Amino acid sequence: MGIRKKNNKNPPVLSHEFVIQNHADIVSCVAMVFLLGLMFEHYVHIYAYILFVSWILGGPEETAVNYFHYGLKDVATVFFYMLVAIIMHAIIQEYVLDKINRKMHFSKTKHSKFNESGQLSAFYLFSCLWGASILVSENLLSNPVSLWDGYPHTLMPFQLKFYYICQLGYWLHAIPELYFQKAKKEDIPRQLVYISLYMVHITGAYILNLNRLGLVLLVLHYLVELLFHVSRLIYFSNEDRQTGFTVWAVLFVLGRLLTLSLSVLTVGFGLAGAEKQGLNPAEGSFNVLFVRVTVLAAICTTQAFMMWKFINFQLRRWREHAQTQTLKKKSSSSKSKSKKGQYCPLKIS
Repeated sequence: MGIRKKNNKNPPVLSHEFVIQNHADIVSCVAMVFLLGLMFEHYVHIYAYILFVSWILGGPEETAVNYFHYGLKDVATVFFYMLVAIIMHAIIQEYVLDKINRKMHFSKTKHSKFNESGQLSAFYLFSCLWGASILVSENLLSNPVSLWDGYPHTLMPFQLKFYYICQLGYWLHAIPELYFQKAKKEDIPRQLVYISLYMVHITGAYILNLNRLGLVLLVLHYLVELLFHVSRLIYFSNEDRQTGFTVWAVLFVLGRLLTLSLSVLTVGFGLAGAEKQGLNPAEGSFNVLFVRVTVLAAICTTQAFMMWKFINFQLRRWREHAQTQTLKKKSSSSKSKSKKGQYCPLKIS
Protein backbone atom coordinates (compact mmCIF):
# COMPACT_ATOMS: atom_id res chain seq x y z
CA MET A 1 0.00 0.00 0.00
CA GLY A 2 1.43 3.33 -0.99
CA ILE A 3 1.36 6.47 1.09
CA ARG A 4 -1.57 8.68 0.16
CA LYS A 5 -0.57 12.21 -0.62
CA LYS A 6 -3.15 14.94 -0.66
CA ASN A 7 -3.06 16.91 -3.86
CA ASN A 8 -4.90 20.16 -4.32
CA LYS A 9 -5.14 19.58 -8.06
CA ASN A 10 -8.17 17.53 -9.04
CA PRO A 11 -7.20 14.62 -11.33
CA PRO A 12 -9.09 14.13 -14.62
CA VAL A 13 -12.46 12.42 -14.25
CA LEU A 14 -12.30 8.62 -14.62
CA SER A 15 -8.50 8.67 -14.61
CA HIS A 16 -6.65 6.12 -12.49
CA GLU A 17 -5.83 8.70 -9.83
CA PHE A 18 -9.45 9.90 -9.75
CA VAL A 19 -10.79 6.37 -9.24
CA ILE A 20 -8.22 5.62 -6.54
CA GLN A 21 -8.87 8.84 -4.60
CA ASN A 22 -12.67 8.55 -4.82
CA HIS A 23 -13.17 4.79 -4.93
CA ALA A 24 -15.06 4.73 -1.61
CA ASP A 25 -17.54 7.35 -2.85
CA ILE A 26 -17.98 5.54 -6.17
CA VAL A 27 -18.61 2.20 -4.47
CA SER A 28 -21.02 3.87 -2.02
CA CYS A 29 -23.05 5.17 -4.96
CA VAL A 30 -23.19 1.69 -6.49
CA ALA A 31 -24.32 0.21 -3.16
CA MET A 32 -26.94 2.96 -2.85
CA VAL A 33 -28.45 1.84 -6.16
CA PHE A 34 -29.15 -1.58 -4.64
CA LEU A 35 -30.73 0.04 -1.57
CA LEU A 36 -32.90 2.36 -3.67
CA GLY A 37 -34.18 -0.69 -5.54
CA LEU A 38 -36.11 -1.67 -2.41
CA MET A 39 -38.30 1.41 -2.88
CA PHE A 40 -39.79 0.15 -6.14
CA GLU A 41 -42.48 -2.49 -5.77
CA HIS A 42 -41.80 -4.24 -9.09
CA TYR A 43 -38.09 -4.71 -8.33
CA VAL A 44 -38.11 -5.17 -4.57
CA HIS A 45 -38.00 -8.98 -4.80
CA ILE A 46 -34.90 -8.81 -7.03
CA TYR A 47 -32.95 -6.46 -4.77
CA ALA A 48 -34.12 -8.31 -1.65
CA TYR A 49 -32.37 -11.44 -2.94
CA ILE A 50 -29.19 -9.44 -3.37
CA LEU A 51 -29.18 -7.55 -0.07
CA PHE A 52 -30.50 -10.22 2.24
CA VAL A 53 -29.63 -13.86 2.84
CA SER A 54 -31.93 -15.95 0.64
CA TRP A 55 -32.87 -19.60 0.17
CA ILE A 56 -35.00 -19.79 3.32
CA LEU A 57 -36.31 -23.09 4.59
CA GLY A 58 -38.57 -23.31 7.61
CA GLY A 59 -37.22 -24.98 10.72
CA PRO A 60 -39.09 -27.21 13.16
CA GLU A 61 -42.34 -25.73 14.43
CA GLU A 62 -41.30 -26.05 18.09
CA THR A 63 -38.18 -23.92 17.48
CA ALA A 64 -39.72 -21.45 15.02
CA VAL A 65 -36.28 -20.88 13.49
CA ASN A 66 -35.63 -20.38 9.79
CA TYR A 67 -32.77 -22.31 8.23
CA PHE A 68 -30.95 -21.58 5.00
CA HIS A 69 -29.03 -23.43 2.33
CA TYR A 70 -26.75 -22.09 -0.39
CA GLY A 71 -27.56 -21.37 -4.03
CA LEU A 72 -26.56 -19.33 -7.07
CA LYS A 73 -28.29 -16.22 -5.72
CA ASP A 74 -25.60 -16.08 -3.04
CA VAL A 75 -23.19 -14.81 -5.70
CA ALA A 76 -25.11 -11.53 -5.93
CA THR A 77 -25.26 -11.25 -2.13
CA VAL A 78 -21.50 -11.81 -1.86
CA PHE A 79 -20.95 -9.09 -4.47
CA PHE A 80 -23.02 -6.59 -2.49
CA TYR A 81 -21.17 -7.30 0.76
CA MET A 82 -17.91 -7.01 -1.14
CA LEU A 83 -18.96 -3.40 -1.83
CA VAL A 84 -19.74 -2.95 1.87
CA ALA A 85 -16.28 -4.31 2.76
CA ILE A 86 -14.63 -1.78 0.40
CA ILE A 87 -16.52 1.05 2.09
CA MET A 88 -15.61 -0.17 5.59
CA HIS A 89 -11.97 -0.57 4.51
CA ALA A 90 -11.88 3.06 3.38
CA ILE A 91 -13.51 4.29 6.62
CA ILE A 92 -10.97 2.47 8.83
CA GLN A 93 -8.11 3.66 6.62
CA GLU A 94 -9.10 7.33 6.56
CA TYR A 95 -10.44 7.87 10.07
CA VAL A 96 -8.14 5.58 12.07
CA LEU A 97 -4.99 4.37 10.33
CA ASP A 98 -4.13 7.53 8.37
CA LYS A 99 -4.38 9.65 11.53
CA ILE A 100 -2.04 7.32 13.41
CA ASN A 101 0.38 7.28 10.47
CA ARG A 102 0.62 11.09 10.51
CA LYS A 103 1.52 11.06 14.20
CA MET A 104 4.03 8.20 14.03
CA HIS A 105 5.85 9.30 10.84
CA PHE A 106 6.56 5.78 9.62
CA SER A 107 8.84 4.96 6.71
CA LYS A 108 7.27 3.73 3.47
CA THR A 109 7.88 0.08 4.35
CA LYS A 110 6.50 0.39 7.86
CA HIS A 111 3.61 2.49 6.58
CA SER A 112 2.52 -0.29 4.24
CA LYS A 113 2.85 -3.03 6.87
CA PHE A 114 1.09 -0.90 9.50
CA ASN A 115 -1.89 -0.38 7.20
CA GLU A 116 -2.05 -4.09 6.40
CA SER A 117 -1.90 -5.14 10.06
CA GLY A 118 -4.36 -2.46 11.10
CA GLN A 119 -6.98 -3.55 8.57
CA LEU A 120 -6.52 -7.26 9.24
CA SER A 121 -6.54 -6.80 13.03
CA ALA A 122 -9.95 -5.14 12.85
CA PHE A 123 -11.31 -7.86 10.57
CA TYR A 124 -9.85 -10.77 12.56
CA LEU A 125 -11.11 -9.36 15.86
CA PHE A 126 -14.63 -8.92 14.48
CA SER A 127 -14.62 -12.36 12.83
CA CYS A 128 -13.29 -14.09 15.98
CA LEU A 129 -15.94 -12.57 18.23
CA TRP A 130 -18.74 -13.24 15.76
CA GLY A 131 -17.56 -16.78 15.01
CA ALA A 132 -17.13 -17.59 18.71
CA SER A 133 -20.69 -16.42 19.44
CA ILE A 134 -22.00 -18.78 16.71
CA LEU A 135 -19.95 -21.68 18.12
CA VAL A 136 -21.43 -21.10 21.56
CA SER A 137 -25.02 -20.63 20.34
CA GLU A 138 -24.86 -23.78 18.17
CA ASN A 139 -23.13 -25.83 20.94
CA LEU A 140 -20.32 -26.85 18.59
CA LEU A 141 -17.64 -26.53 21.28
CA SER A 142 -19.48 -28.55 23.92
CA ASN A 143 -20.42 -31.25 21.40
CA PRO A 144 -17.53 -31.85 18.95
CA VAL A 145 -19.34 -34.87 17.47
CA SER A 146 -21.74 -32.42 15.83
CA LEU A 147 -18.91 -31.47 13.44
CA TRP A 148 -19.67 -34.62 11.43
CA ASP A 149 -22.84 -36.01 13.00
CA GLY A 150 -25.85 -35.64 10.72
CA TYR A 151 -23.83 -34.84 7.60
CA PRO A 152 -24.65 -33.29 5.13
CA HIS A 153 -25.26 -30.07 7.02
CA THR A 154 -27.28 -28.46 4.26
CA LEU A 155 -29.38 -26.33 6.61
CA MET A 156 -27.66 -23.39 8.26
CA PRO A 157 -29.01 -20.90 10.79
CA PHE A 158 -29.07 -17.29 9.65
CA GLN A 159 -25.95 -16.27 11.58
CA LEU A 160 -23.85 -19.09 10.14
CA LYS A 161 -24.83 -18.45 6.53
CA PHE A 162 -24.44 -14.69 6.89
CA TYR A 163 -21.00 -15.29 8.43
CA TYR A 164 -19.87 -17.19 5.35
CA ILE A 165 -21.35 -14.57 3.01
CA CYS A 166 -19.45 -11.80 4.80
CA GLN A 167 -16.22 -13.84 4.81
CA LEU A 168 -16.40 -14.39 1.06
CA GLY A 169 -17.30 -10.74 0.49
CA TYR A 170 -14.34 -9.54 2.56
CA TRP A 171 -11.70 -11.68 0.87
CA LEU A 172 -13.15 -10.89 -2.54
CA HIS A 173 -12.87 -7.17 -1.78
CA ALA A 174 -9.14 -7.63 -1.10
CA ILE A 175 -8.52 -8.10 -4.84
CA PRO A 176 -9.64 -4.61 -6.00
CA GLU A 177 -8.03 -3.15 -2.88
CA LEU A 178 -4.64 -4.07 -4.35
CA TYR A 179 -5.39 -1.48 -7.04
CA PHE A 180 -7.05 1.07 -4.77
CA GLN A 181 -4.17 0.97 -2.26
CA LYS A 182 -1.46 1.10 -4.97
CA ALA A 183 0.15 -2.16 -3.90
CA LYS A 184 3.72 -2.67 -5.03
CA LYS A 185 4.19 -5.01 -7.97
CA GLU A 186 6.49 -7.29 -5.99
CA ASP A 187 3.85 -7.63 -3.23
CA ILE A 188 0.92 -8.48 -5.53
CA PRO A 189 1.79 -12.19 -6.15
CA ARG A 190 2.13 -12.81 -2.40
CA GLN A 191 -1.17 -11.08 -1.71
CA LEU A 192 -2.98 -12.99 -4.48
CA VAL A 193 -1.75 -16.33 -3.12
CA TYR A 194 -2.86 -15.25 0.37
CA ILE A 195 -6.34 -14.22 -0.86
CA SER A 196 -6.77 -17.30 -3.07
CA LEU A 197 -6.07 -19.68 -0.19
CA TYR A 198 -8.79 -18.03 1.90
CA MET A 199 -11.28 -18.01 -0.97
CA VAL A 200 -10.69 -21.65 -1.92
CA HIS A 201 -10.94 -23.01 1.63
CA ILE A 202 -13.97 -20.92 2.67
CA THR A 203 -15.82 -21.65 -0.60
CA GLY A 204 -14.96 -25.34 -0.32
CA ALA A 205 -16.32 -25.61 3.22
CA TYR A 206 -19.45 -23.69 2.14
CA ILE A 207 -20.22 -25.75 -0.98
CA LEU A 208 -19.27 -29.17 0.43
CA ASN A 209 -21.51 -28.54 3.47
CA LEU A 210 -18.56 -28.70 5.86
CA ASN A 211 -19.67 -25.36 7.27
CA ARG A 212 -19.36 -26.43 10.94
CA LEU A 213 -15.80 -27.66 10.58
CA GLY A 214 -14.96 -24.61 8.47
CA LEU A 215 -16.28 -22.27 11.16
CA VAL A 216 -14.18 -23.90 13.91
CA LEU A 217 -11.01 -23.82 11.79
CA LEU A 218 -11.61 -20.20 10.72
CA VAL A 219 -12.03 -18.96 14.30
CA LEU A 220 -8.92 -20.88 15.37
CA HIS A 221 -6.86 -19.52 12.48
CA TYR A 222 -8.14 -15.95 12.87
CA LEU A 223 -7.28 -15.96 16.57
CA VAL A 224 -3.64 -16.83 15.84
CA GLU A 225 -3.43 -14.30 13.00
CA LEU A 226 -4.98 -11.61 15.20
CA LEU A 227 -2.21 -12.08 17.76
CA PHE A 228 0.44 -11.75 15.05
CA HIS A 229 -0.90 -8.52 13.60
CA VAL A 230 -1.54 -6.97 17.02
CA SER A 231 2.05 -7.87 17.97
CA ARG A 232 3.28 -6.23 14.79
CA LEU A 233 1.32 -3.04 15.55
CA ILE A 234 2.85 -2.95 19.04
CA TYR A 235 6.30 -3.58 17.56
CA PHE A 236 5.91 -0.59 15.22
CA SER A 237 5.10 1.66 18.17
CA ASN A 238 8.06 0.33 20.20
CA GLU A 239 10.62 -1.99 18.64
CA ASP A 240 11.69 -3.30 22.05
CA ARG A 241 8.31 -4.96 22.57
CA GLN A 242 8.65 -8.33 20.85
CA THR A 243 7.10 -10.64 23.44
CA GLY A 244 3.94 -10.95 21.36
CA PHE A 245 5.86 -12.61 18.52
CA THR A 246 7.13 -15.31 20.90
CA VAL A 247 3.60 -16.08 22.13
CA TRP A 248 2.34 -16.04 18.54
CA ALA A 249 5.07 -18.50 17.45
CA VAL A 250 3.96 -21.02 20.09
CA LEU A 251 0.26 -20.61 19.30
CA PHE A 252 0.95 -20.80 15.56
CA VAL A 253 2.47 -24.28 15.87
CA LEU A 254 -0.30 -25.41 18.23
CA GLY A 255 -2.89 -23.99 15.83
CA ARG A 256 -1.48 -26.00 12.93
CA LEU A 257 -1.49 -29.21 15.00
CA LEU A 258 -5.04 -28.60 16.21
CA THR A 259 -6.22 -27.80 12.66
CA LEU A 260 -4.78 -31.05 11.33
CA SER A 261 -6.19 -33.04 14.27
CA LEU A 262 -9.73 -31.67 13.87
CA SER A 263 -9.63 -32.12 10.09
CA VAL A 264 -8.47 -35.74 10.26
CA LEU A 265 -10.92 -36.52 13.08
CA THR A 266 -13.89 -34.99 11.22
CA VAL A 267 -13.16 -35.88 7.60
CA GLY A 268 -10.94 -38.94 7.96
CA PHE A 269 -12.81 -40.73 10.74
CA GLY A 270 -16.17 -39.01 11.39
CA LEU A 271 -17.40 -38.77 7.79
CA ALA A 272 -15.84 -42.11 6.85
CA GLY A 273 -18.00 -43.82 9.48
CA ALA A 274 -21.15 -41.77 8.85
CA GLU A 275 -24.39 -43.52 7.98
CA LYS A 276 -24.96 -41.51 4.80
CA GLN A 277 -22.34 -42.28 2.18
CA GLY A 278 -22.18 -41.52 -1.52
CA LEU A 279 -22.11 -38.58 -3.91
CA ASN A 280 -25.45 -36.81 -4.27
CA PRO A 281 -25.11 -33.07 -5.09
CA ALA A 282 -28.89 -32.65 -5.15
CA GLU A 283 -29.07 -33.60 -1.47
CA GLY A 284 -25.78 -31.85 -0.67
CA SER A 285 -23.89 -35.03 0.12
CA PHE A 286 -20.24 -35.28 -0.99
CA ASN A 287 -19.24 -38.06 1.38
CA VAL A 288 -17.11 -40.21 -0.92
CA LEU A 289 -13.50 -41.31 -0.58
CA PHE A 290 -12.21 -39.08 -3.38
CA VAL A 291 -13.73 -35.91 -1.89
CA ARG A 292 -12.53 -36.76 1.62
CA VAL A 293 -8.97 -37.41 0.41
CA THR A 294 -9.03 -34.18 -1.65
CA VAL A 295 -10.23 -32.13 1.33
CA LEU A 296 -7.59 -33.58 3.64
CA ALA A 297 -4.88 -33.16 1.00
CA ALA A 298 -5.83 -29.48 0.54
CA ILE A 299 -5.80 -28.83 4.29
CA CYS A 300 -2.52 -30.68 4.88
CA THR A 301 -0.83 -28.96 1.93
CA THR A 302 -1.93 -25.54 3.17
CA GLN A 303 -0.74 -26.26 6.70
CA ALA A 304 2.61 -27.49 5.38
CA PHE A 305 2.92 -24.35 3.23
CA MET A 306 2.17 -22.16 6.24
CA MET A 307 4.72 -24.00 8.38
CA TRP A 308 7.34 -23.54 5.66
CA LYS A 309 6.64 -19.79 5.56
CA PHE A 310 6.70 -19.71 9.36
CA ILE A 311 10.10 -21.45 9.55
CA ASN A 312 11.57 -19.08 6.98
CA PHE A 313 10.14 -16.11 8.88
CA GLN A 314 11.66 -17.30 12.17
CA LEU A 315 15.06 -17.99 10.57
CA ARG A 316 15.07 -14.50 9.05
CA ARG A 317 14.19 -12.96 12.42
CA TRP A 318 16.97 -14.88 14.16
CA ARG A 319 19.49 -13.84 11.51
CA GLU A 320 18.46 -10.21 11.81
CA HIS A 321 18.64 -10.42 15.60
CA ALA A 322 22.11 -11.99 15.43
CA GLN A 323 23.29 -9.27 13.02
CA THR A 324 22.02 -6.49 15.28
CA GLN A 325 23.68 -8.08 18.30
CA THR A 326 26.97 -8.37 16.37
CA LEU A 327 26.77 -4.73 15.29
CA LYS A 328 26.09 -3.65 18.86
CA LYS A 329 29.11 -5.59 20.13
CA LYS A 330 31.33 -4.13 17.41
CA SER A 331 30.14 -0.59 18.13
CA SER A 332 30.65 -1.03 21.88
CA SER A 333 34.15 -2.48 21.37
CA SER A 334 35.12 0.32 18.96
CA LYS A 335 33.92 2.92 21.46
CA SER A 336 35.97 1.36 24.26
CA LYS A 337 39.06 1.29 22.03
CA SER A 338 38.59 4.92 21.05
CA LYS A 339 38.33 5.88 24.72
CA LYS A 340 41.58 4.02 25.48
CA GLY A 341 43.31 5.72 22.56
CA GLN A 342 42.18 9.12 23.79
CA TYR A 343 43.61 8.54 27.31
CA CYS A 344 47.25 9.71 27.33
CA PRO A 345 48.74 10.10 30.86
CA LEU A 346 51.37 12.85 31.34
CA LYS A 347 54.91 11.56 31.56
CA ILE A 348 56.83 12.80 34.54
CA SER A 349 60.38 13.62 33.47
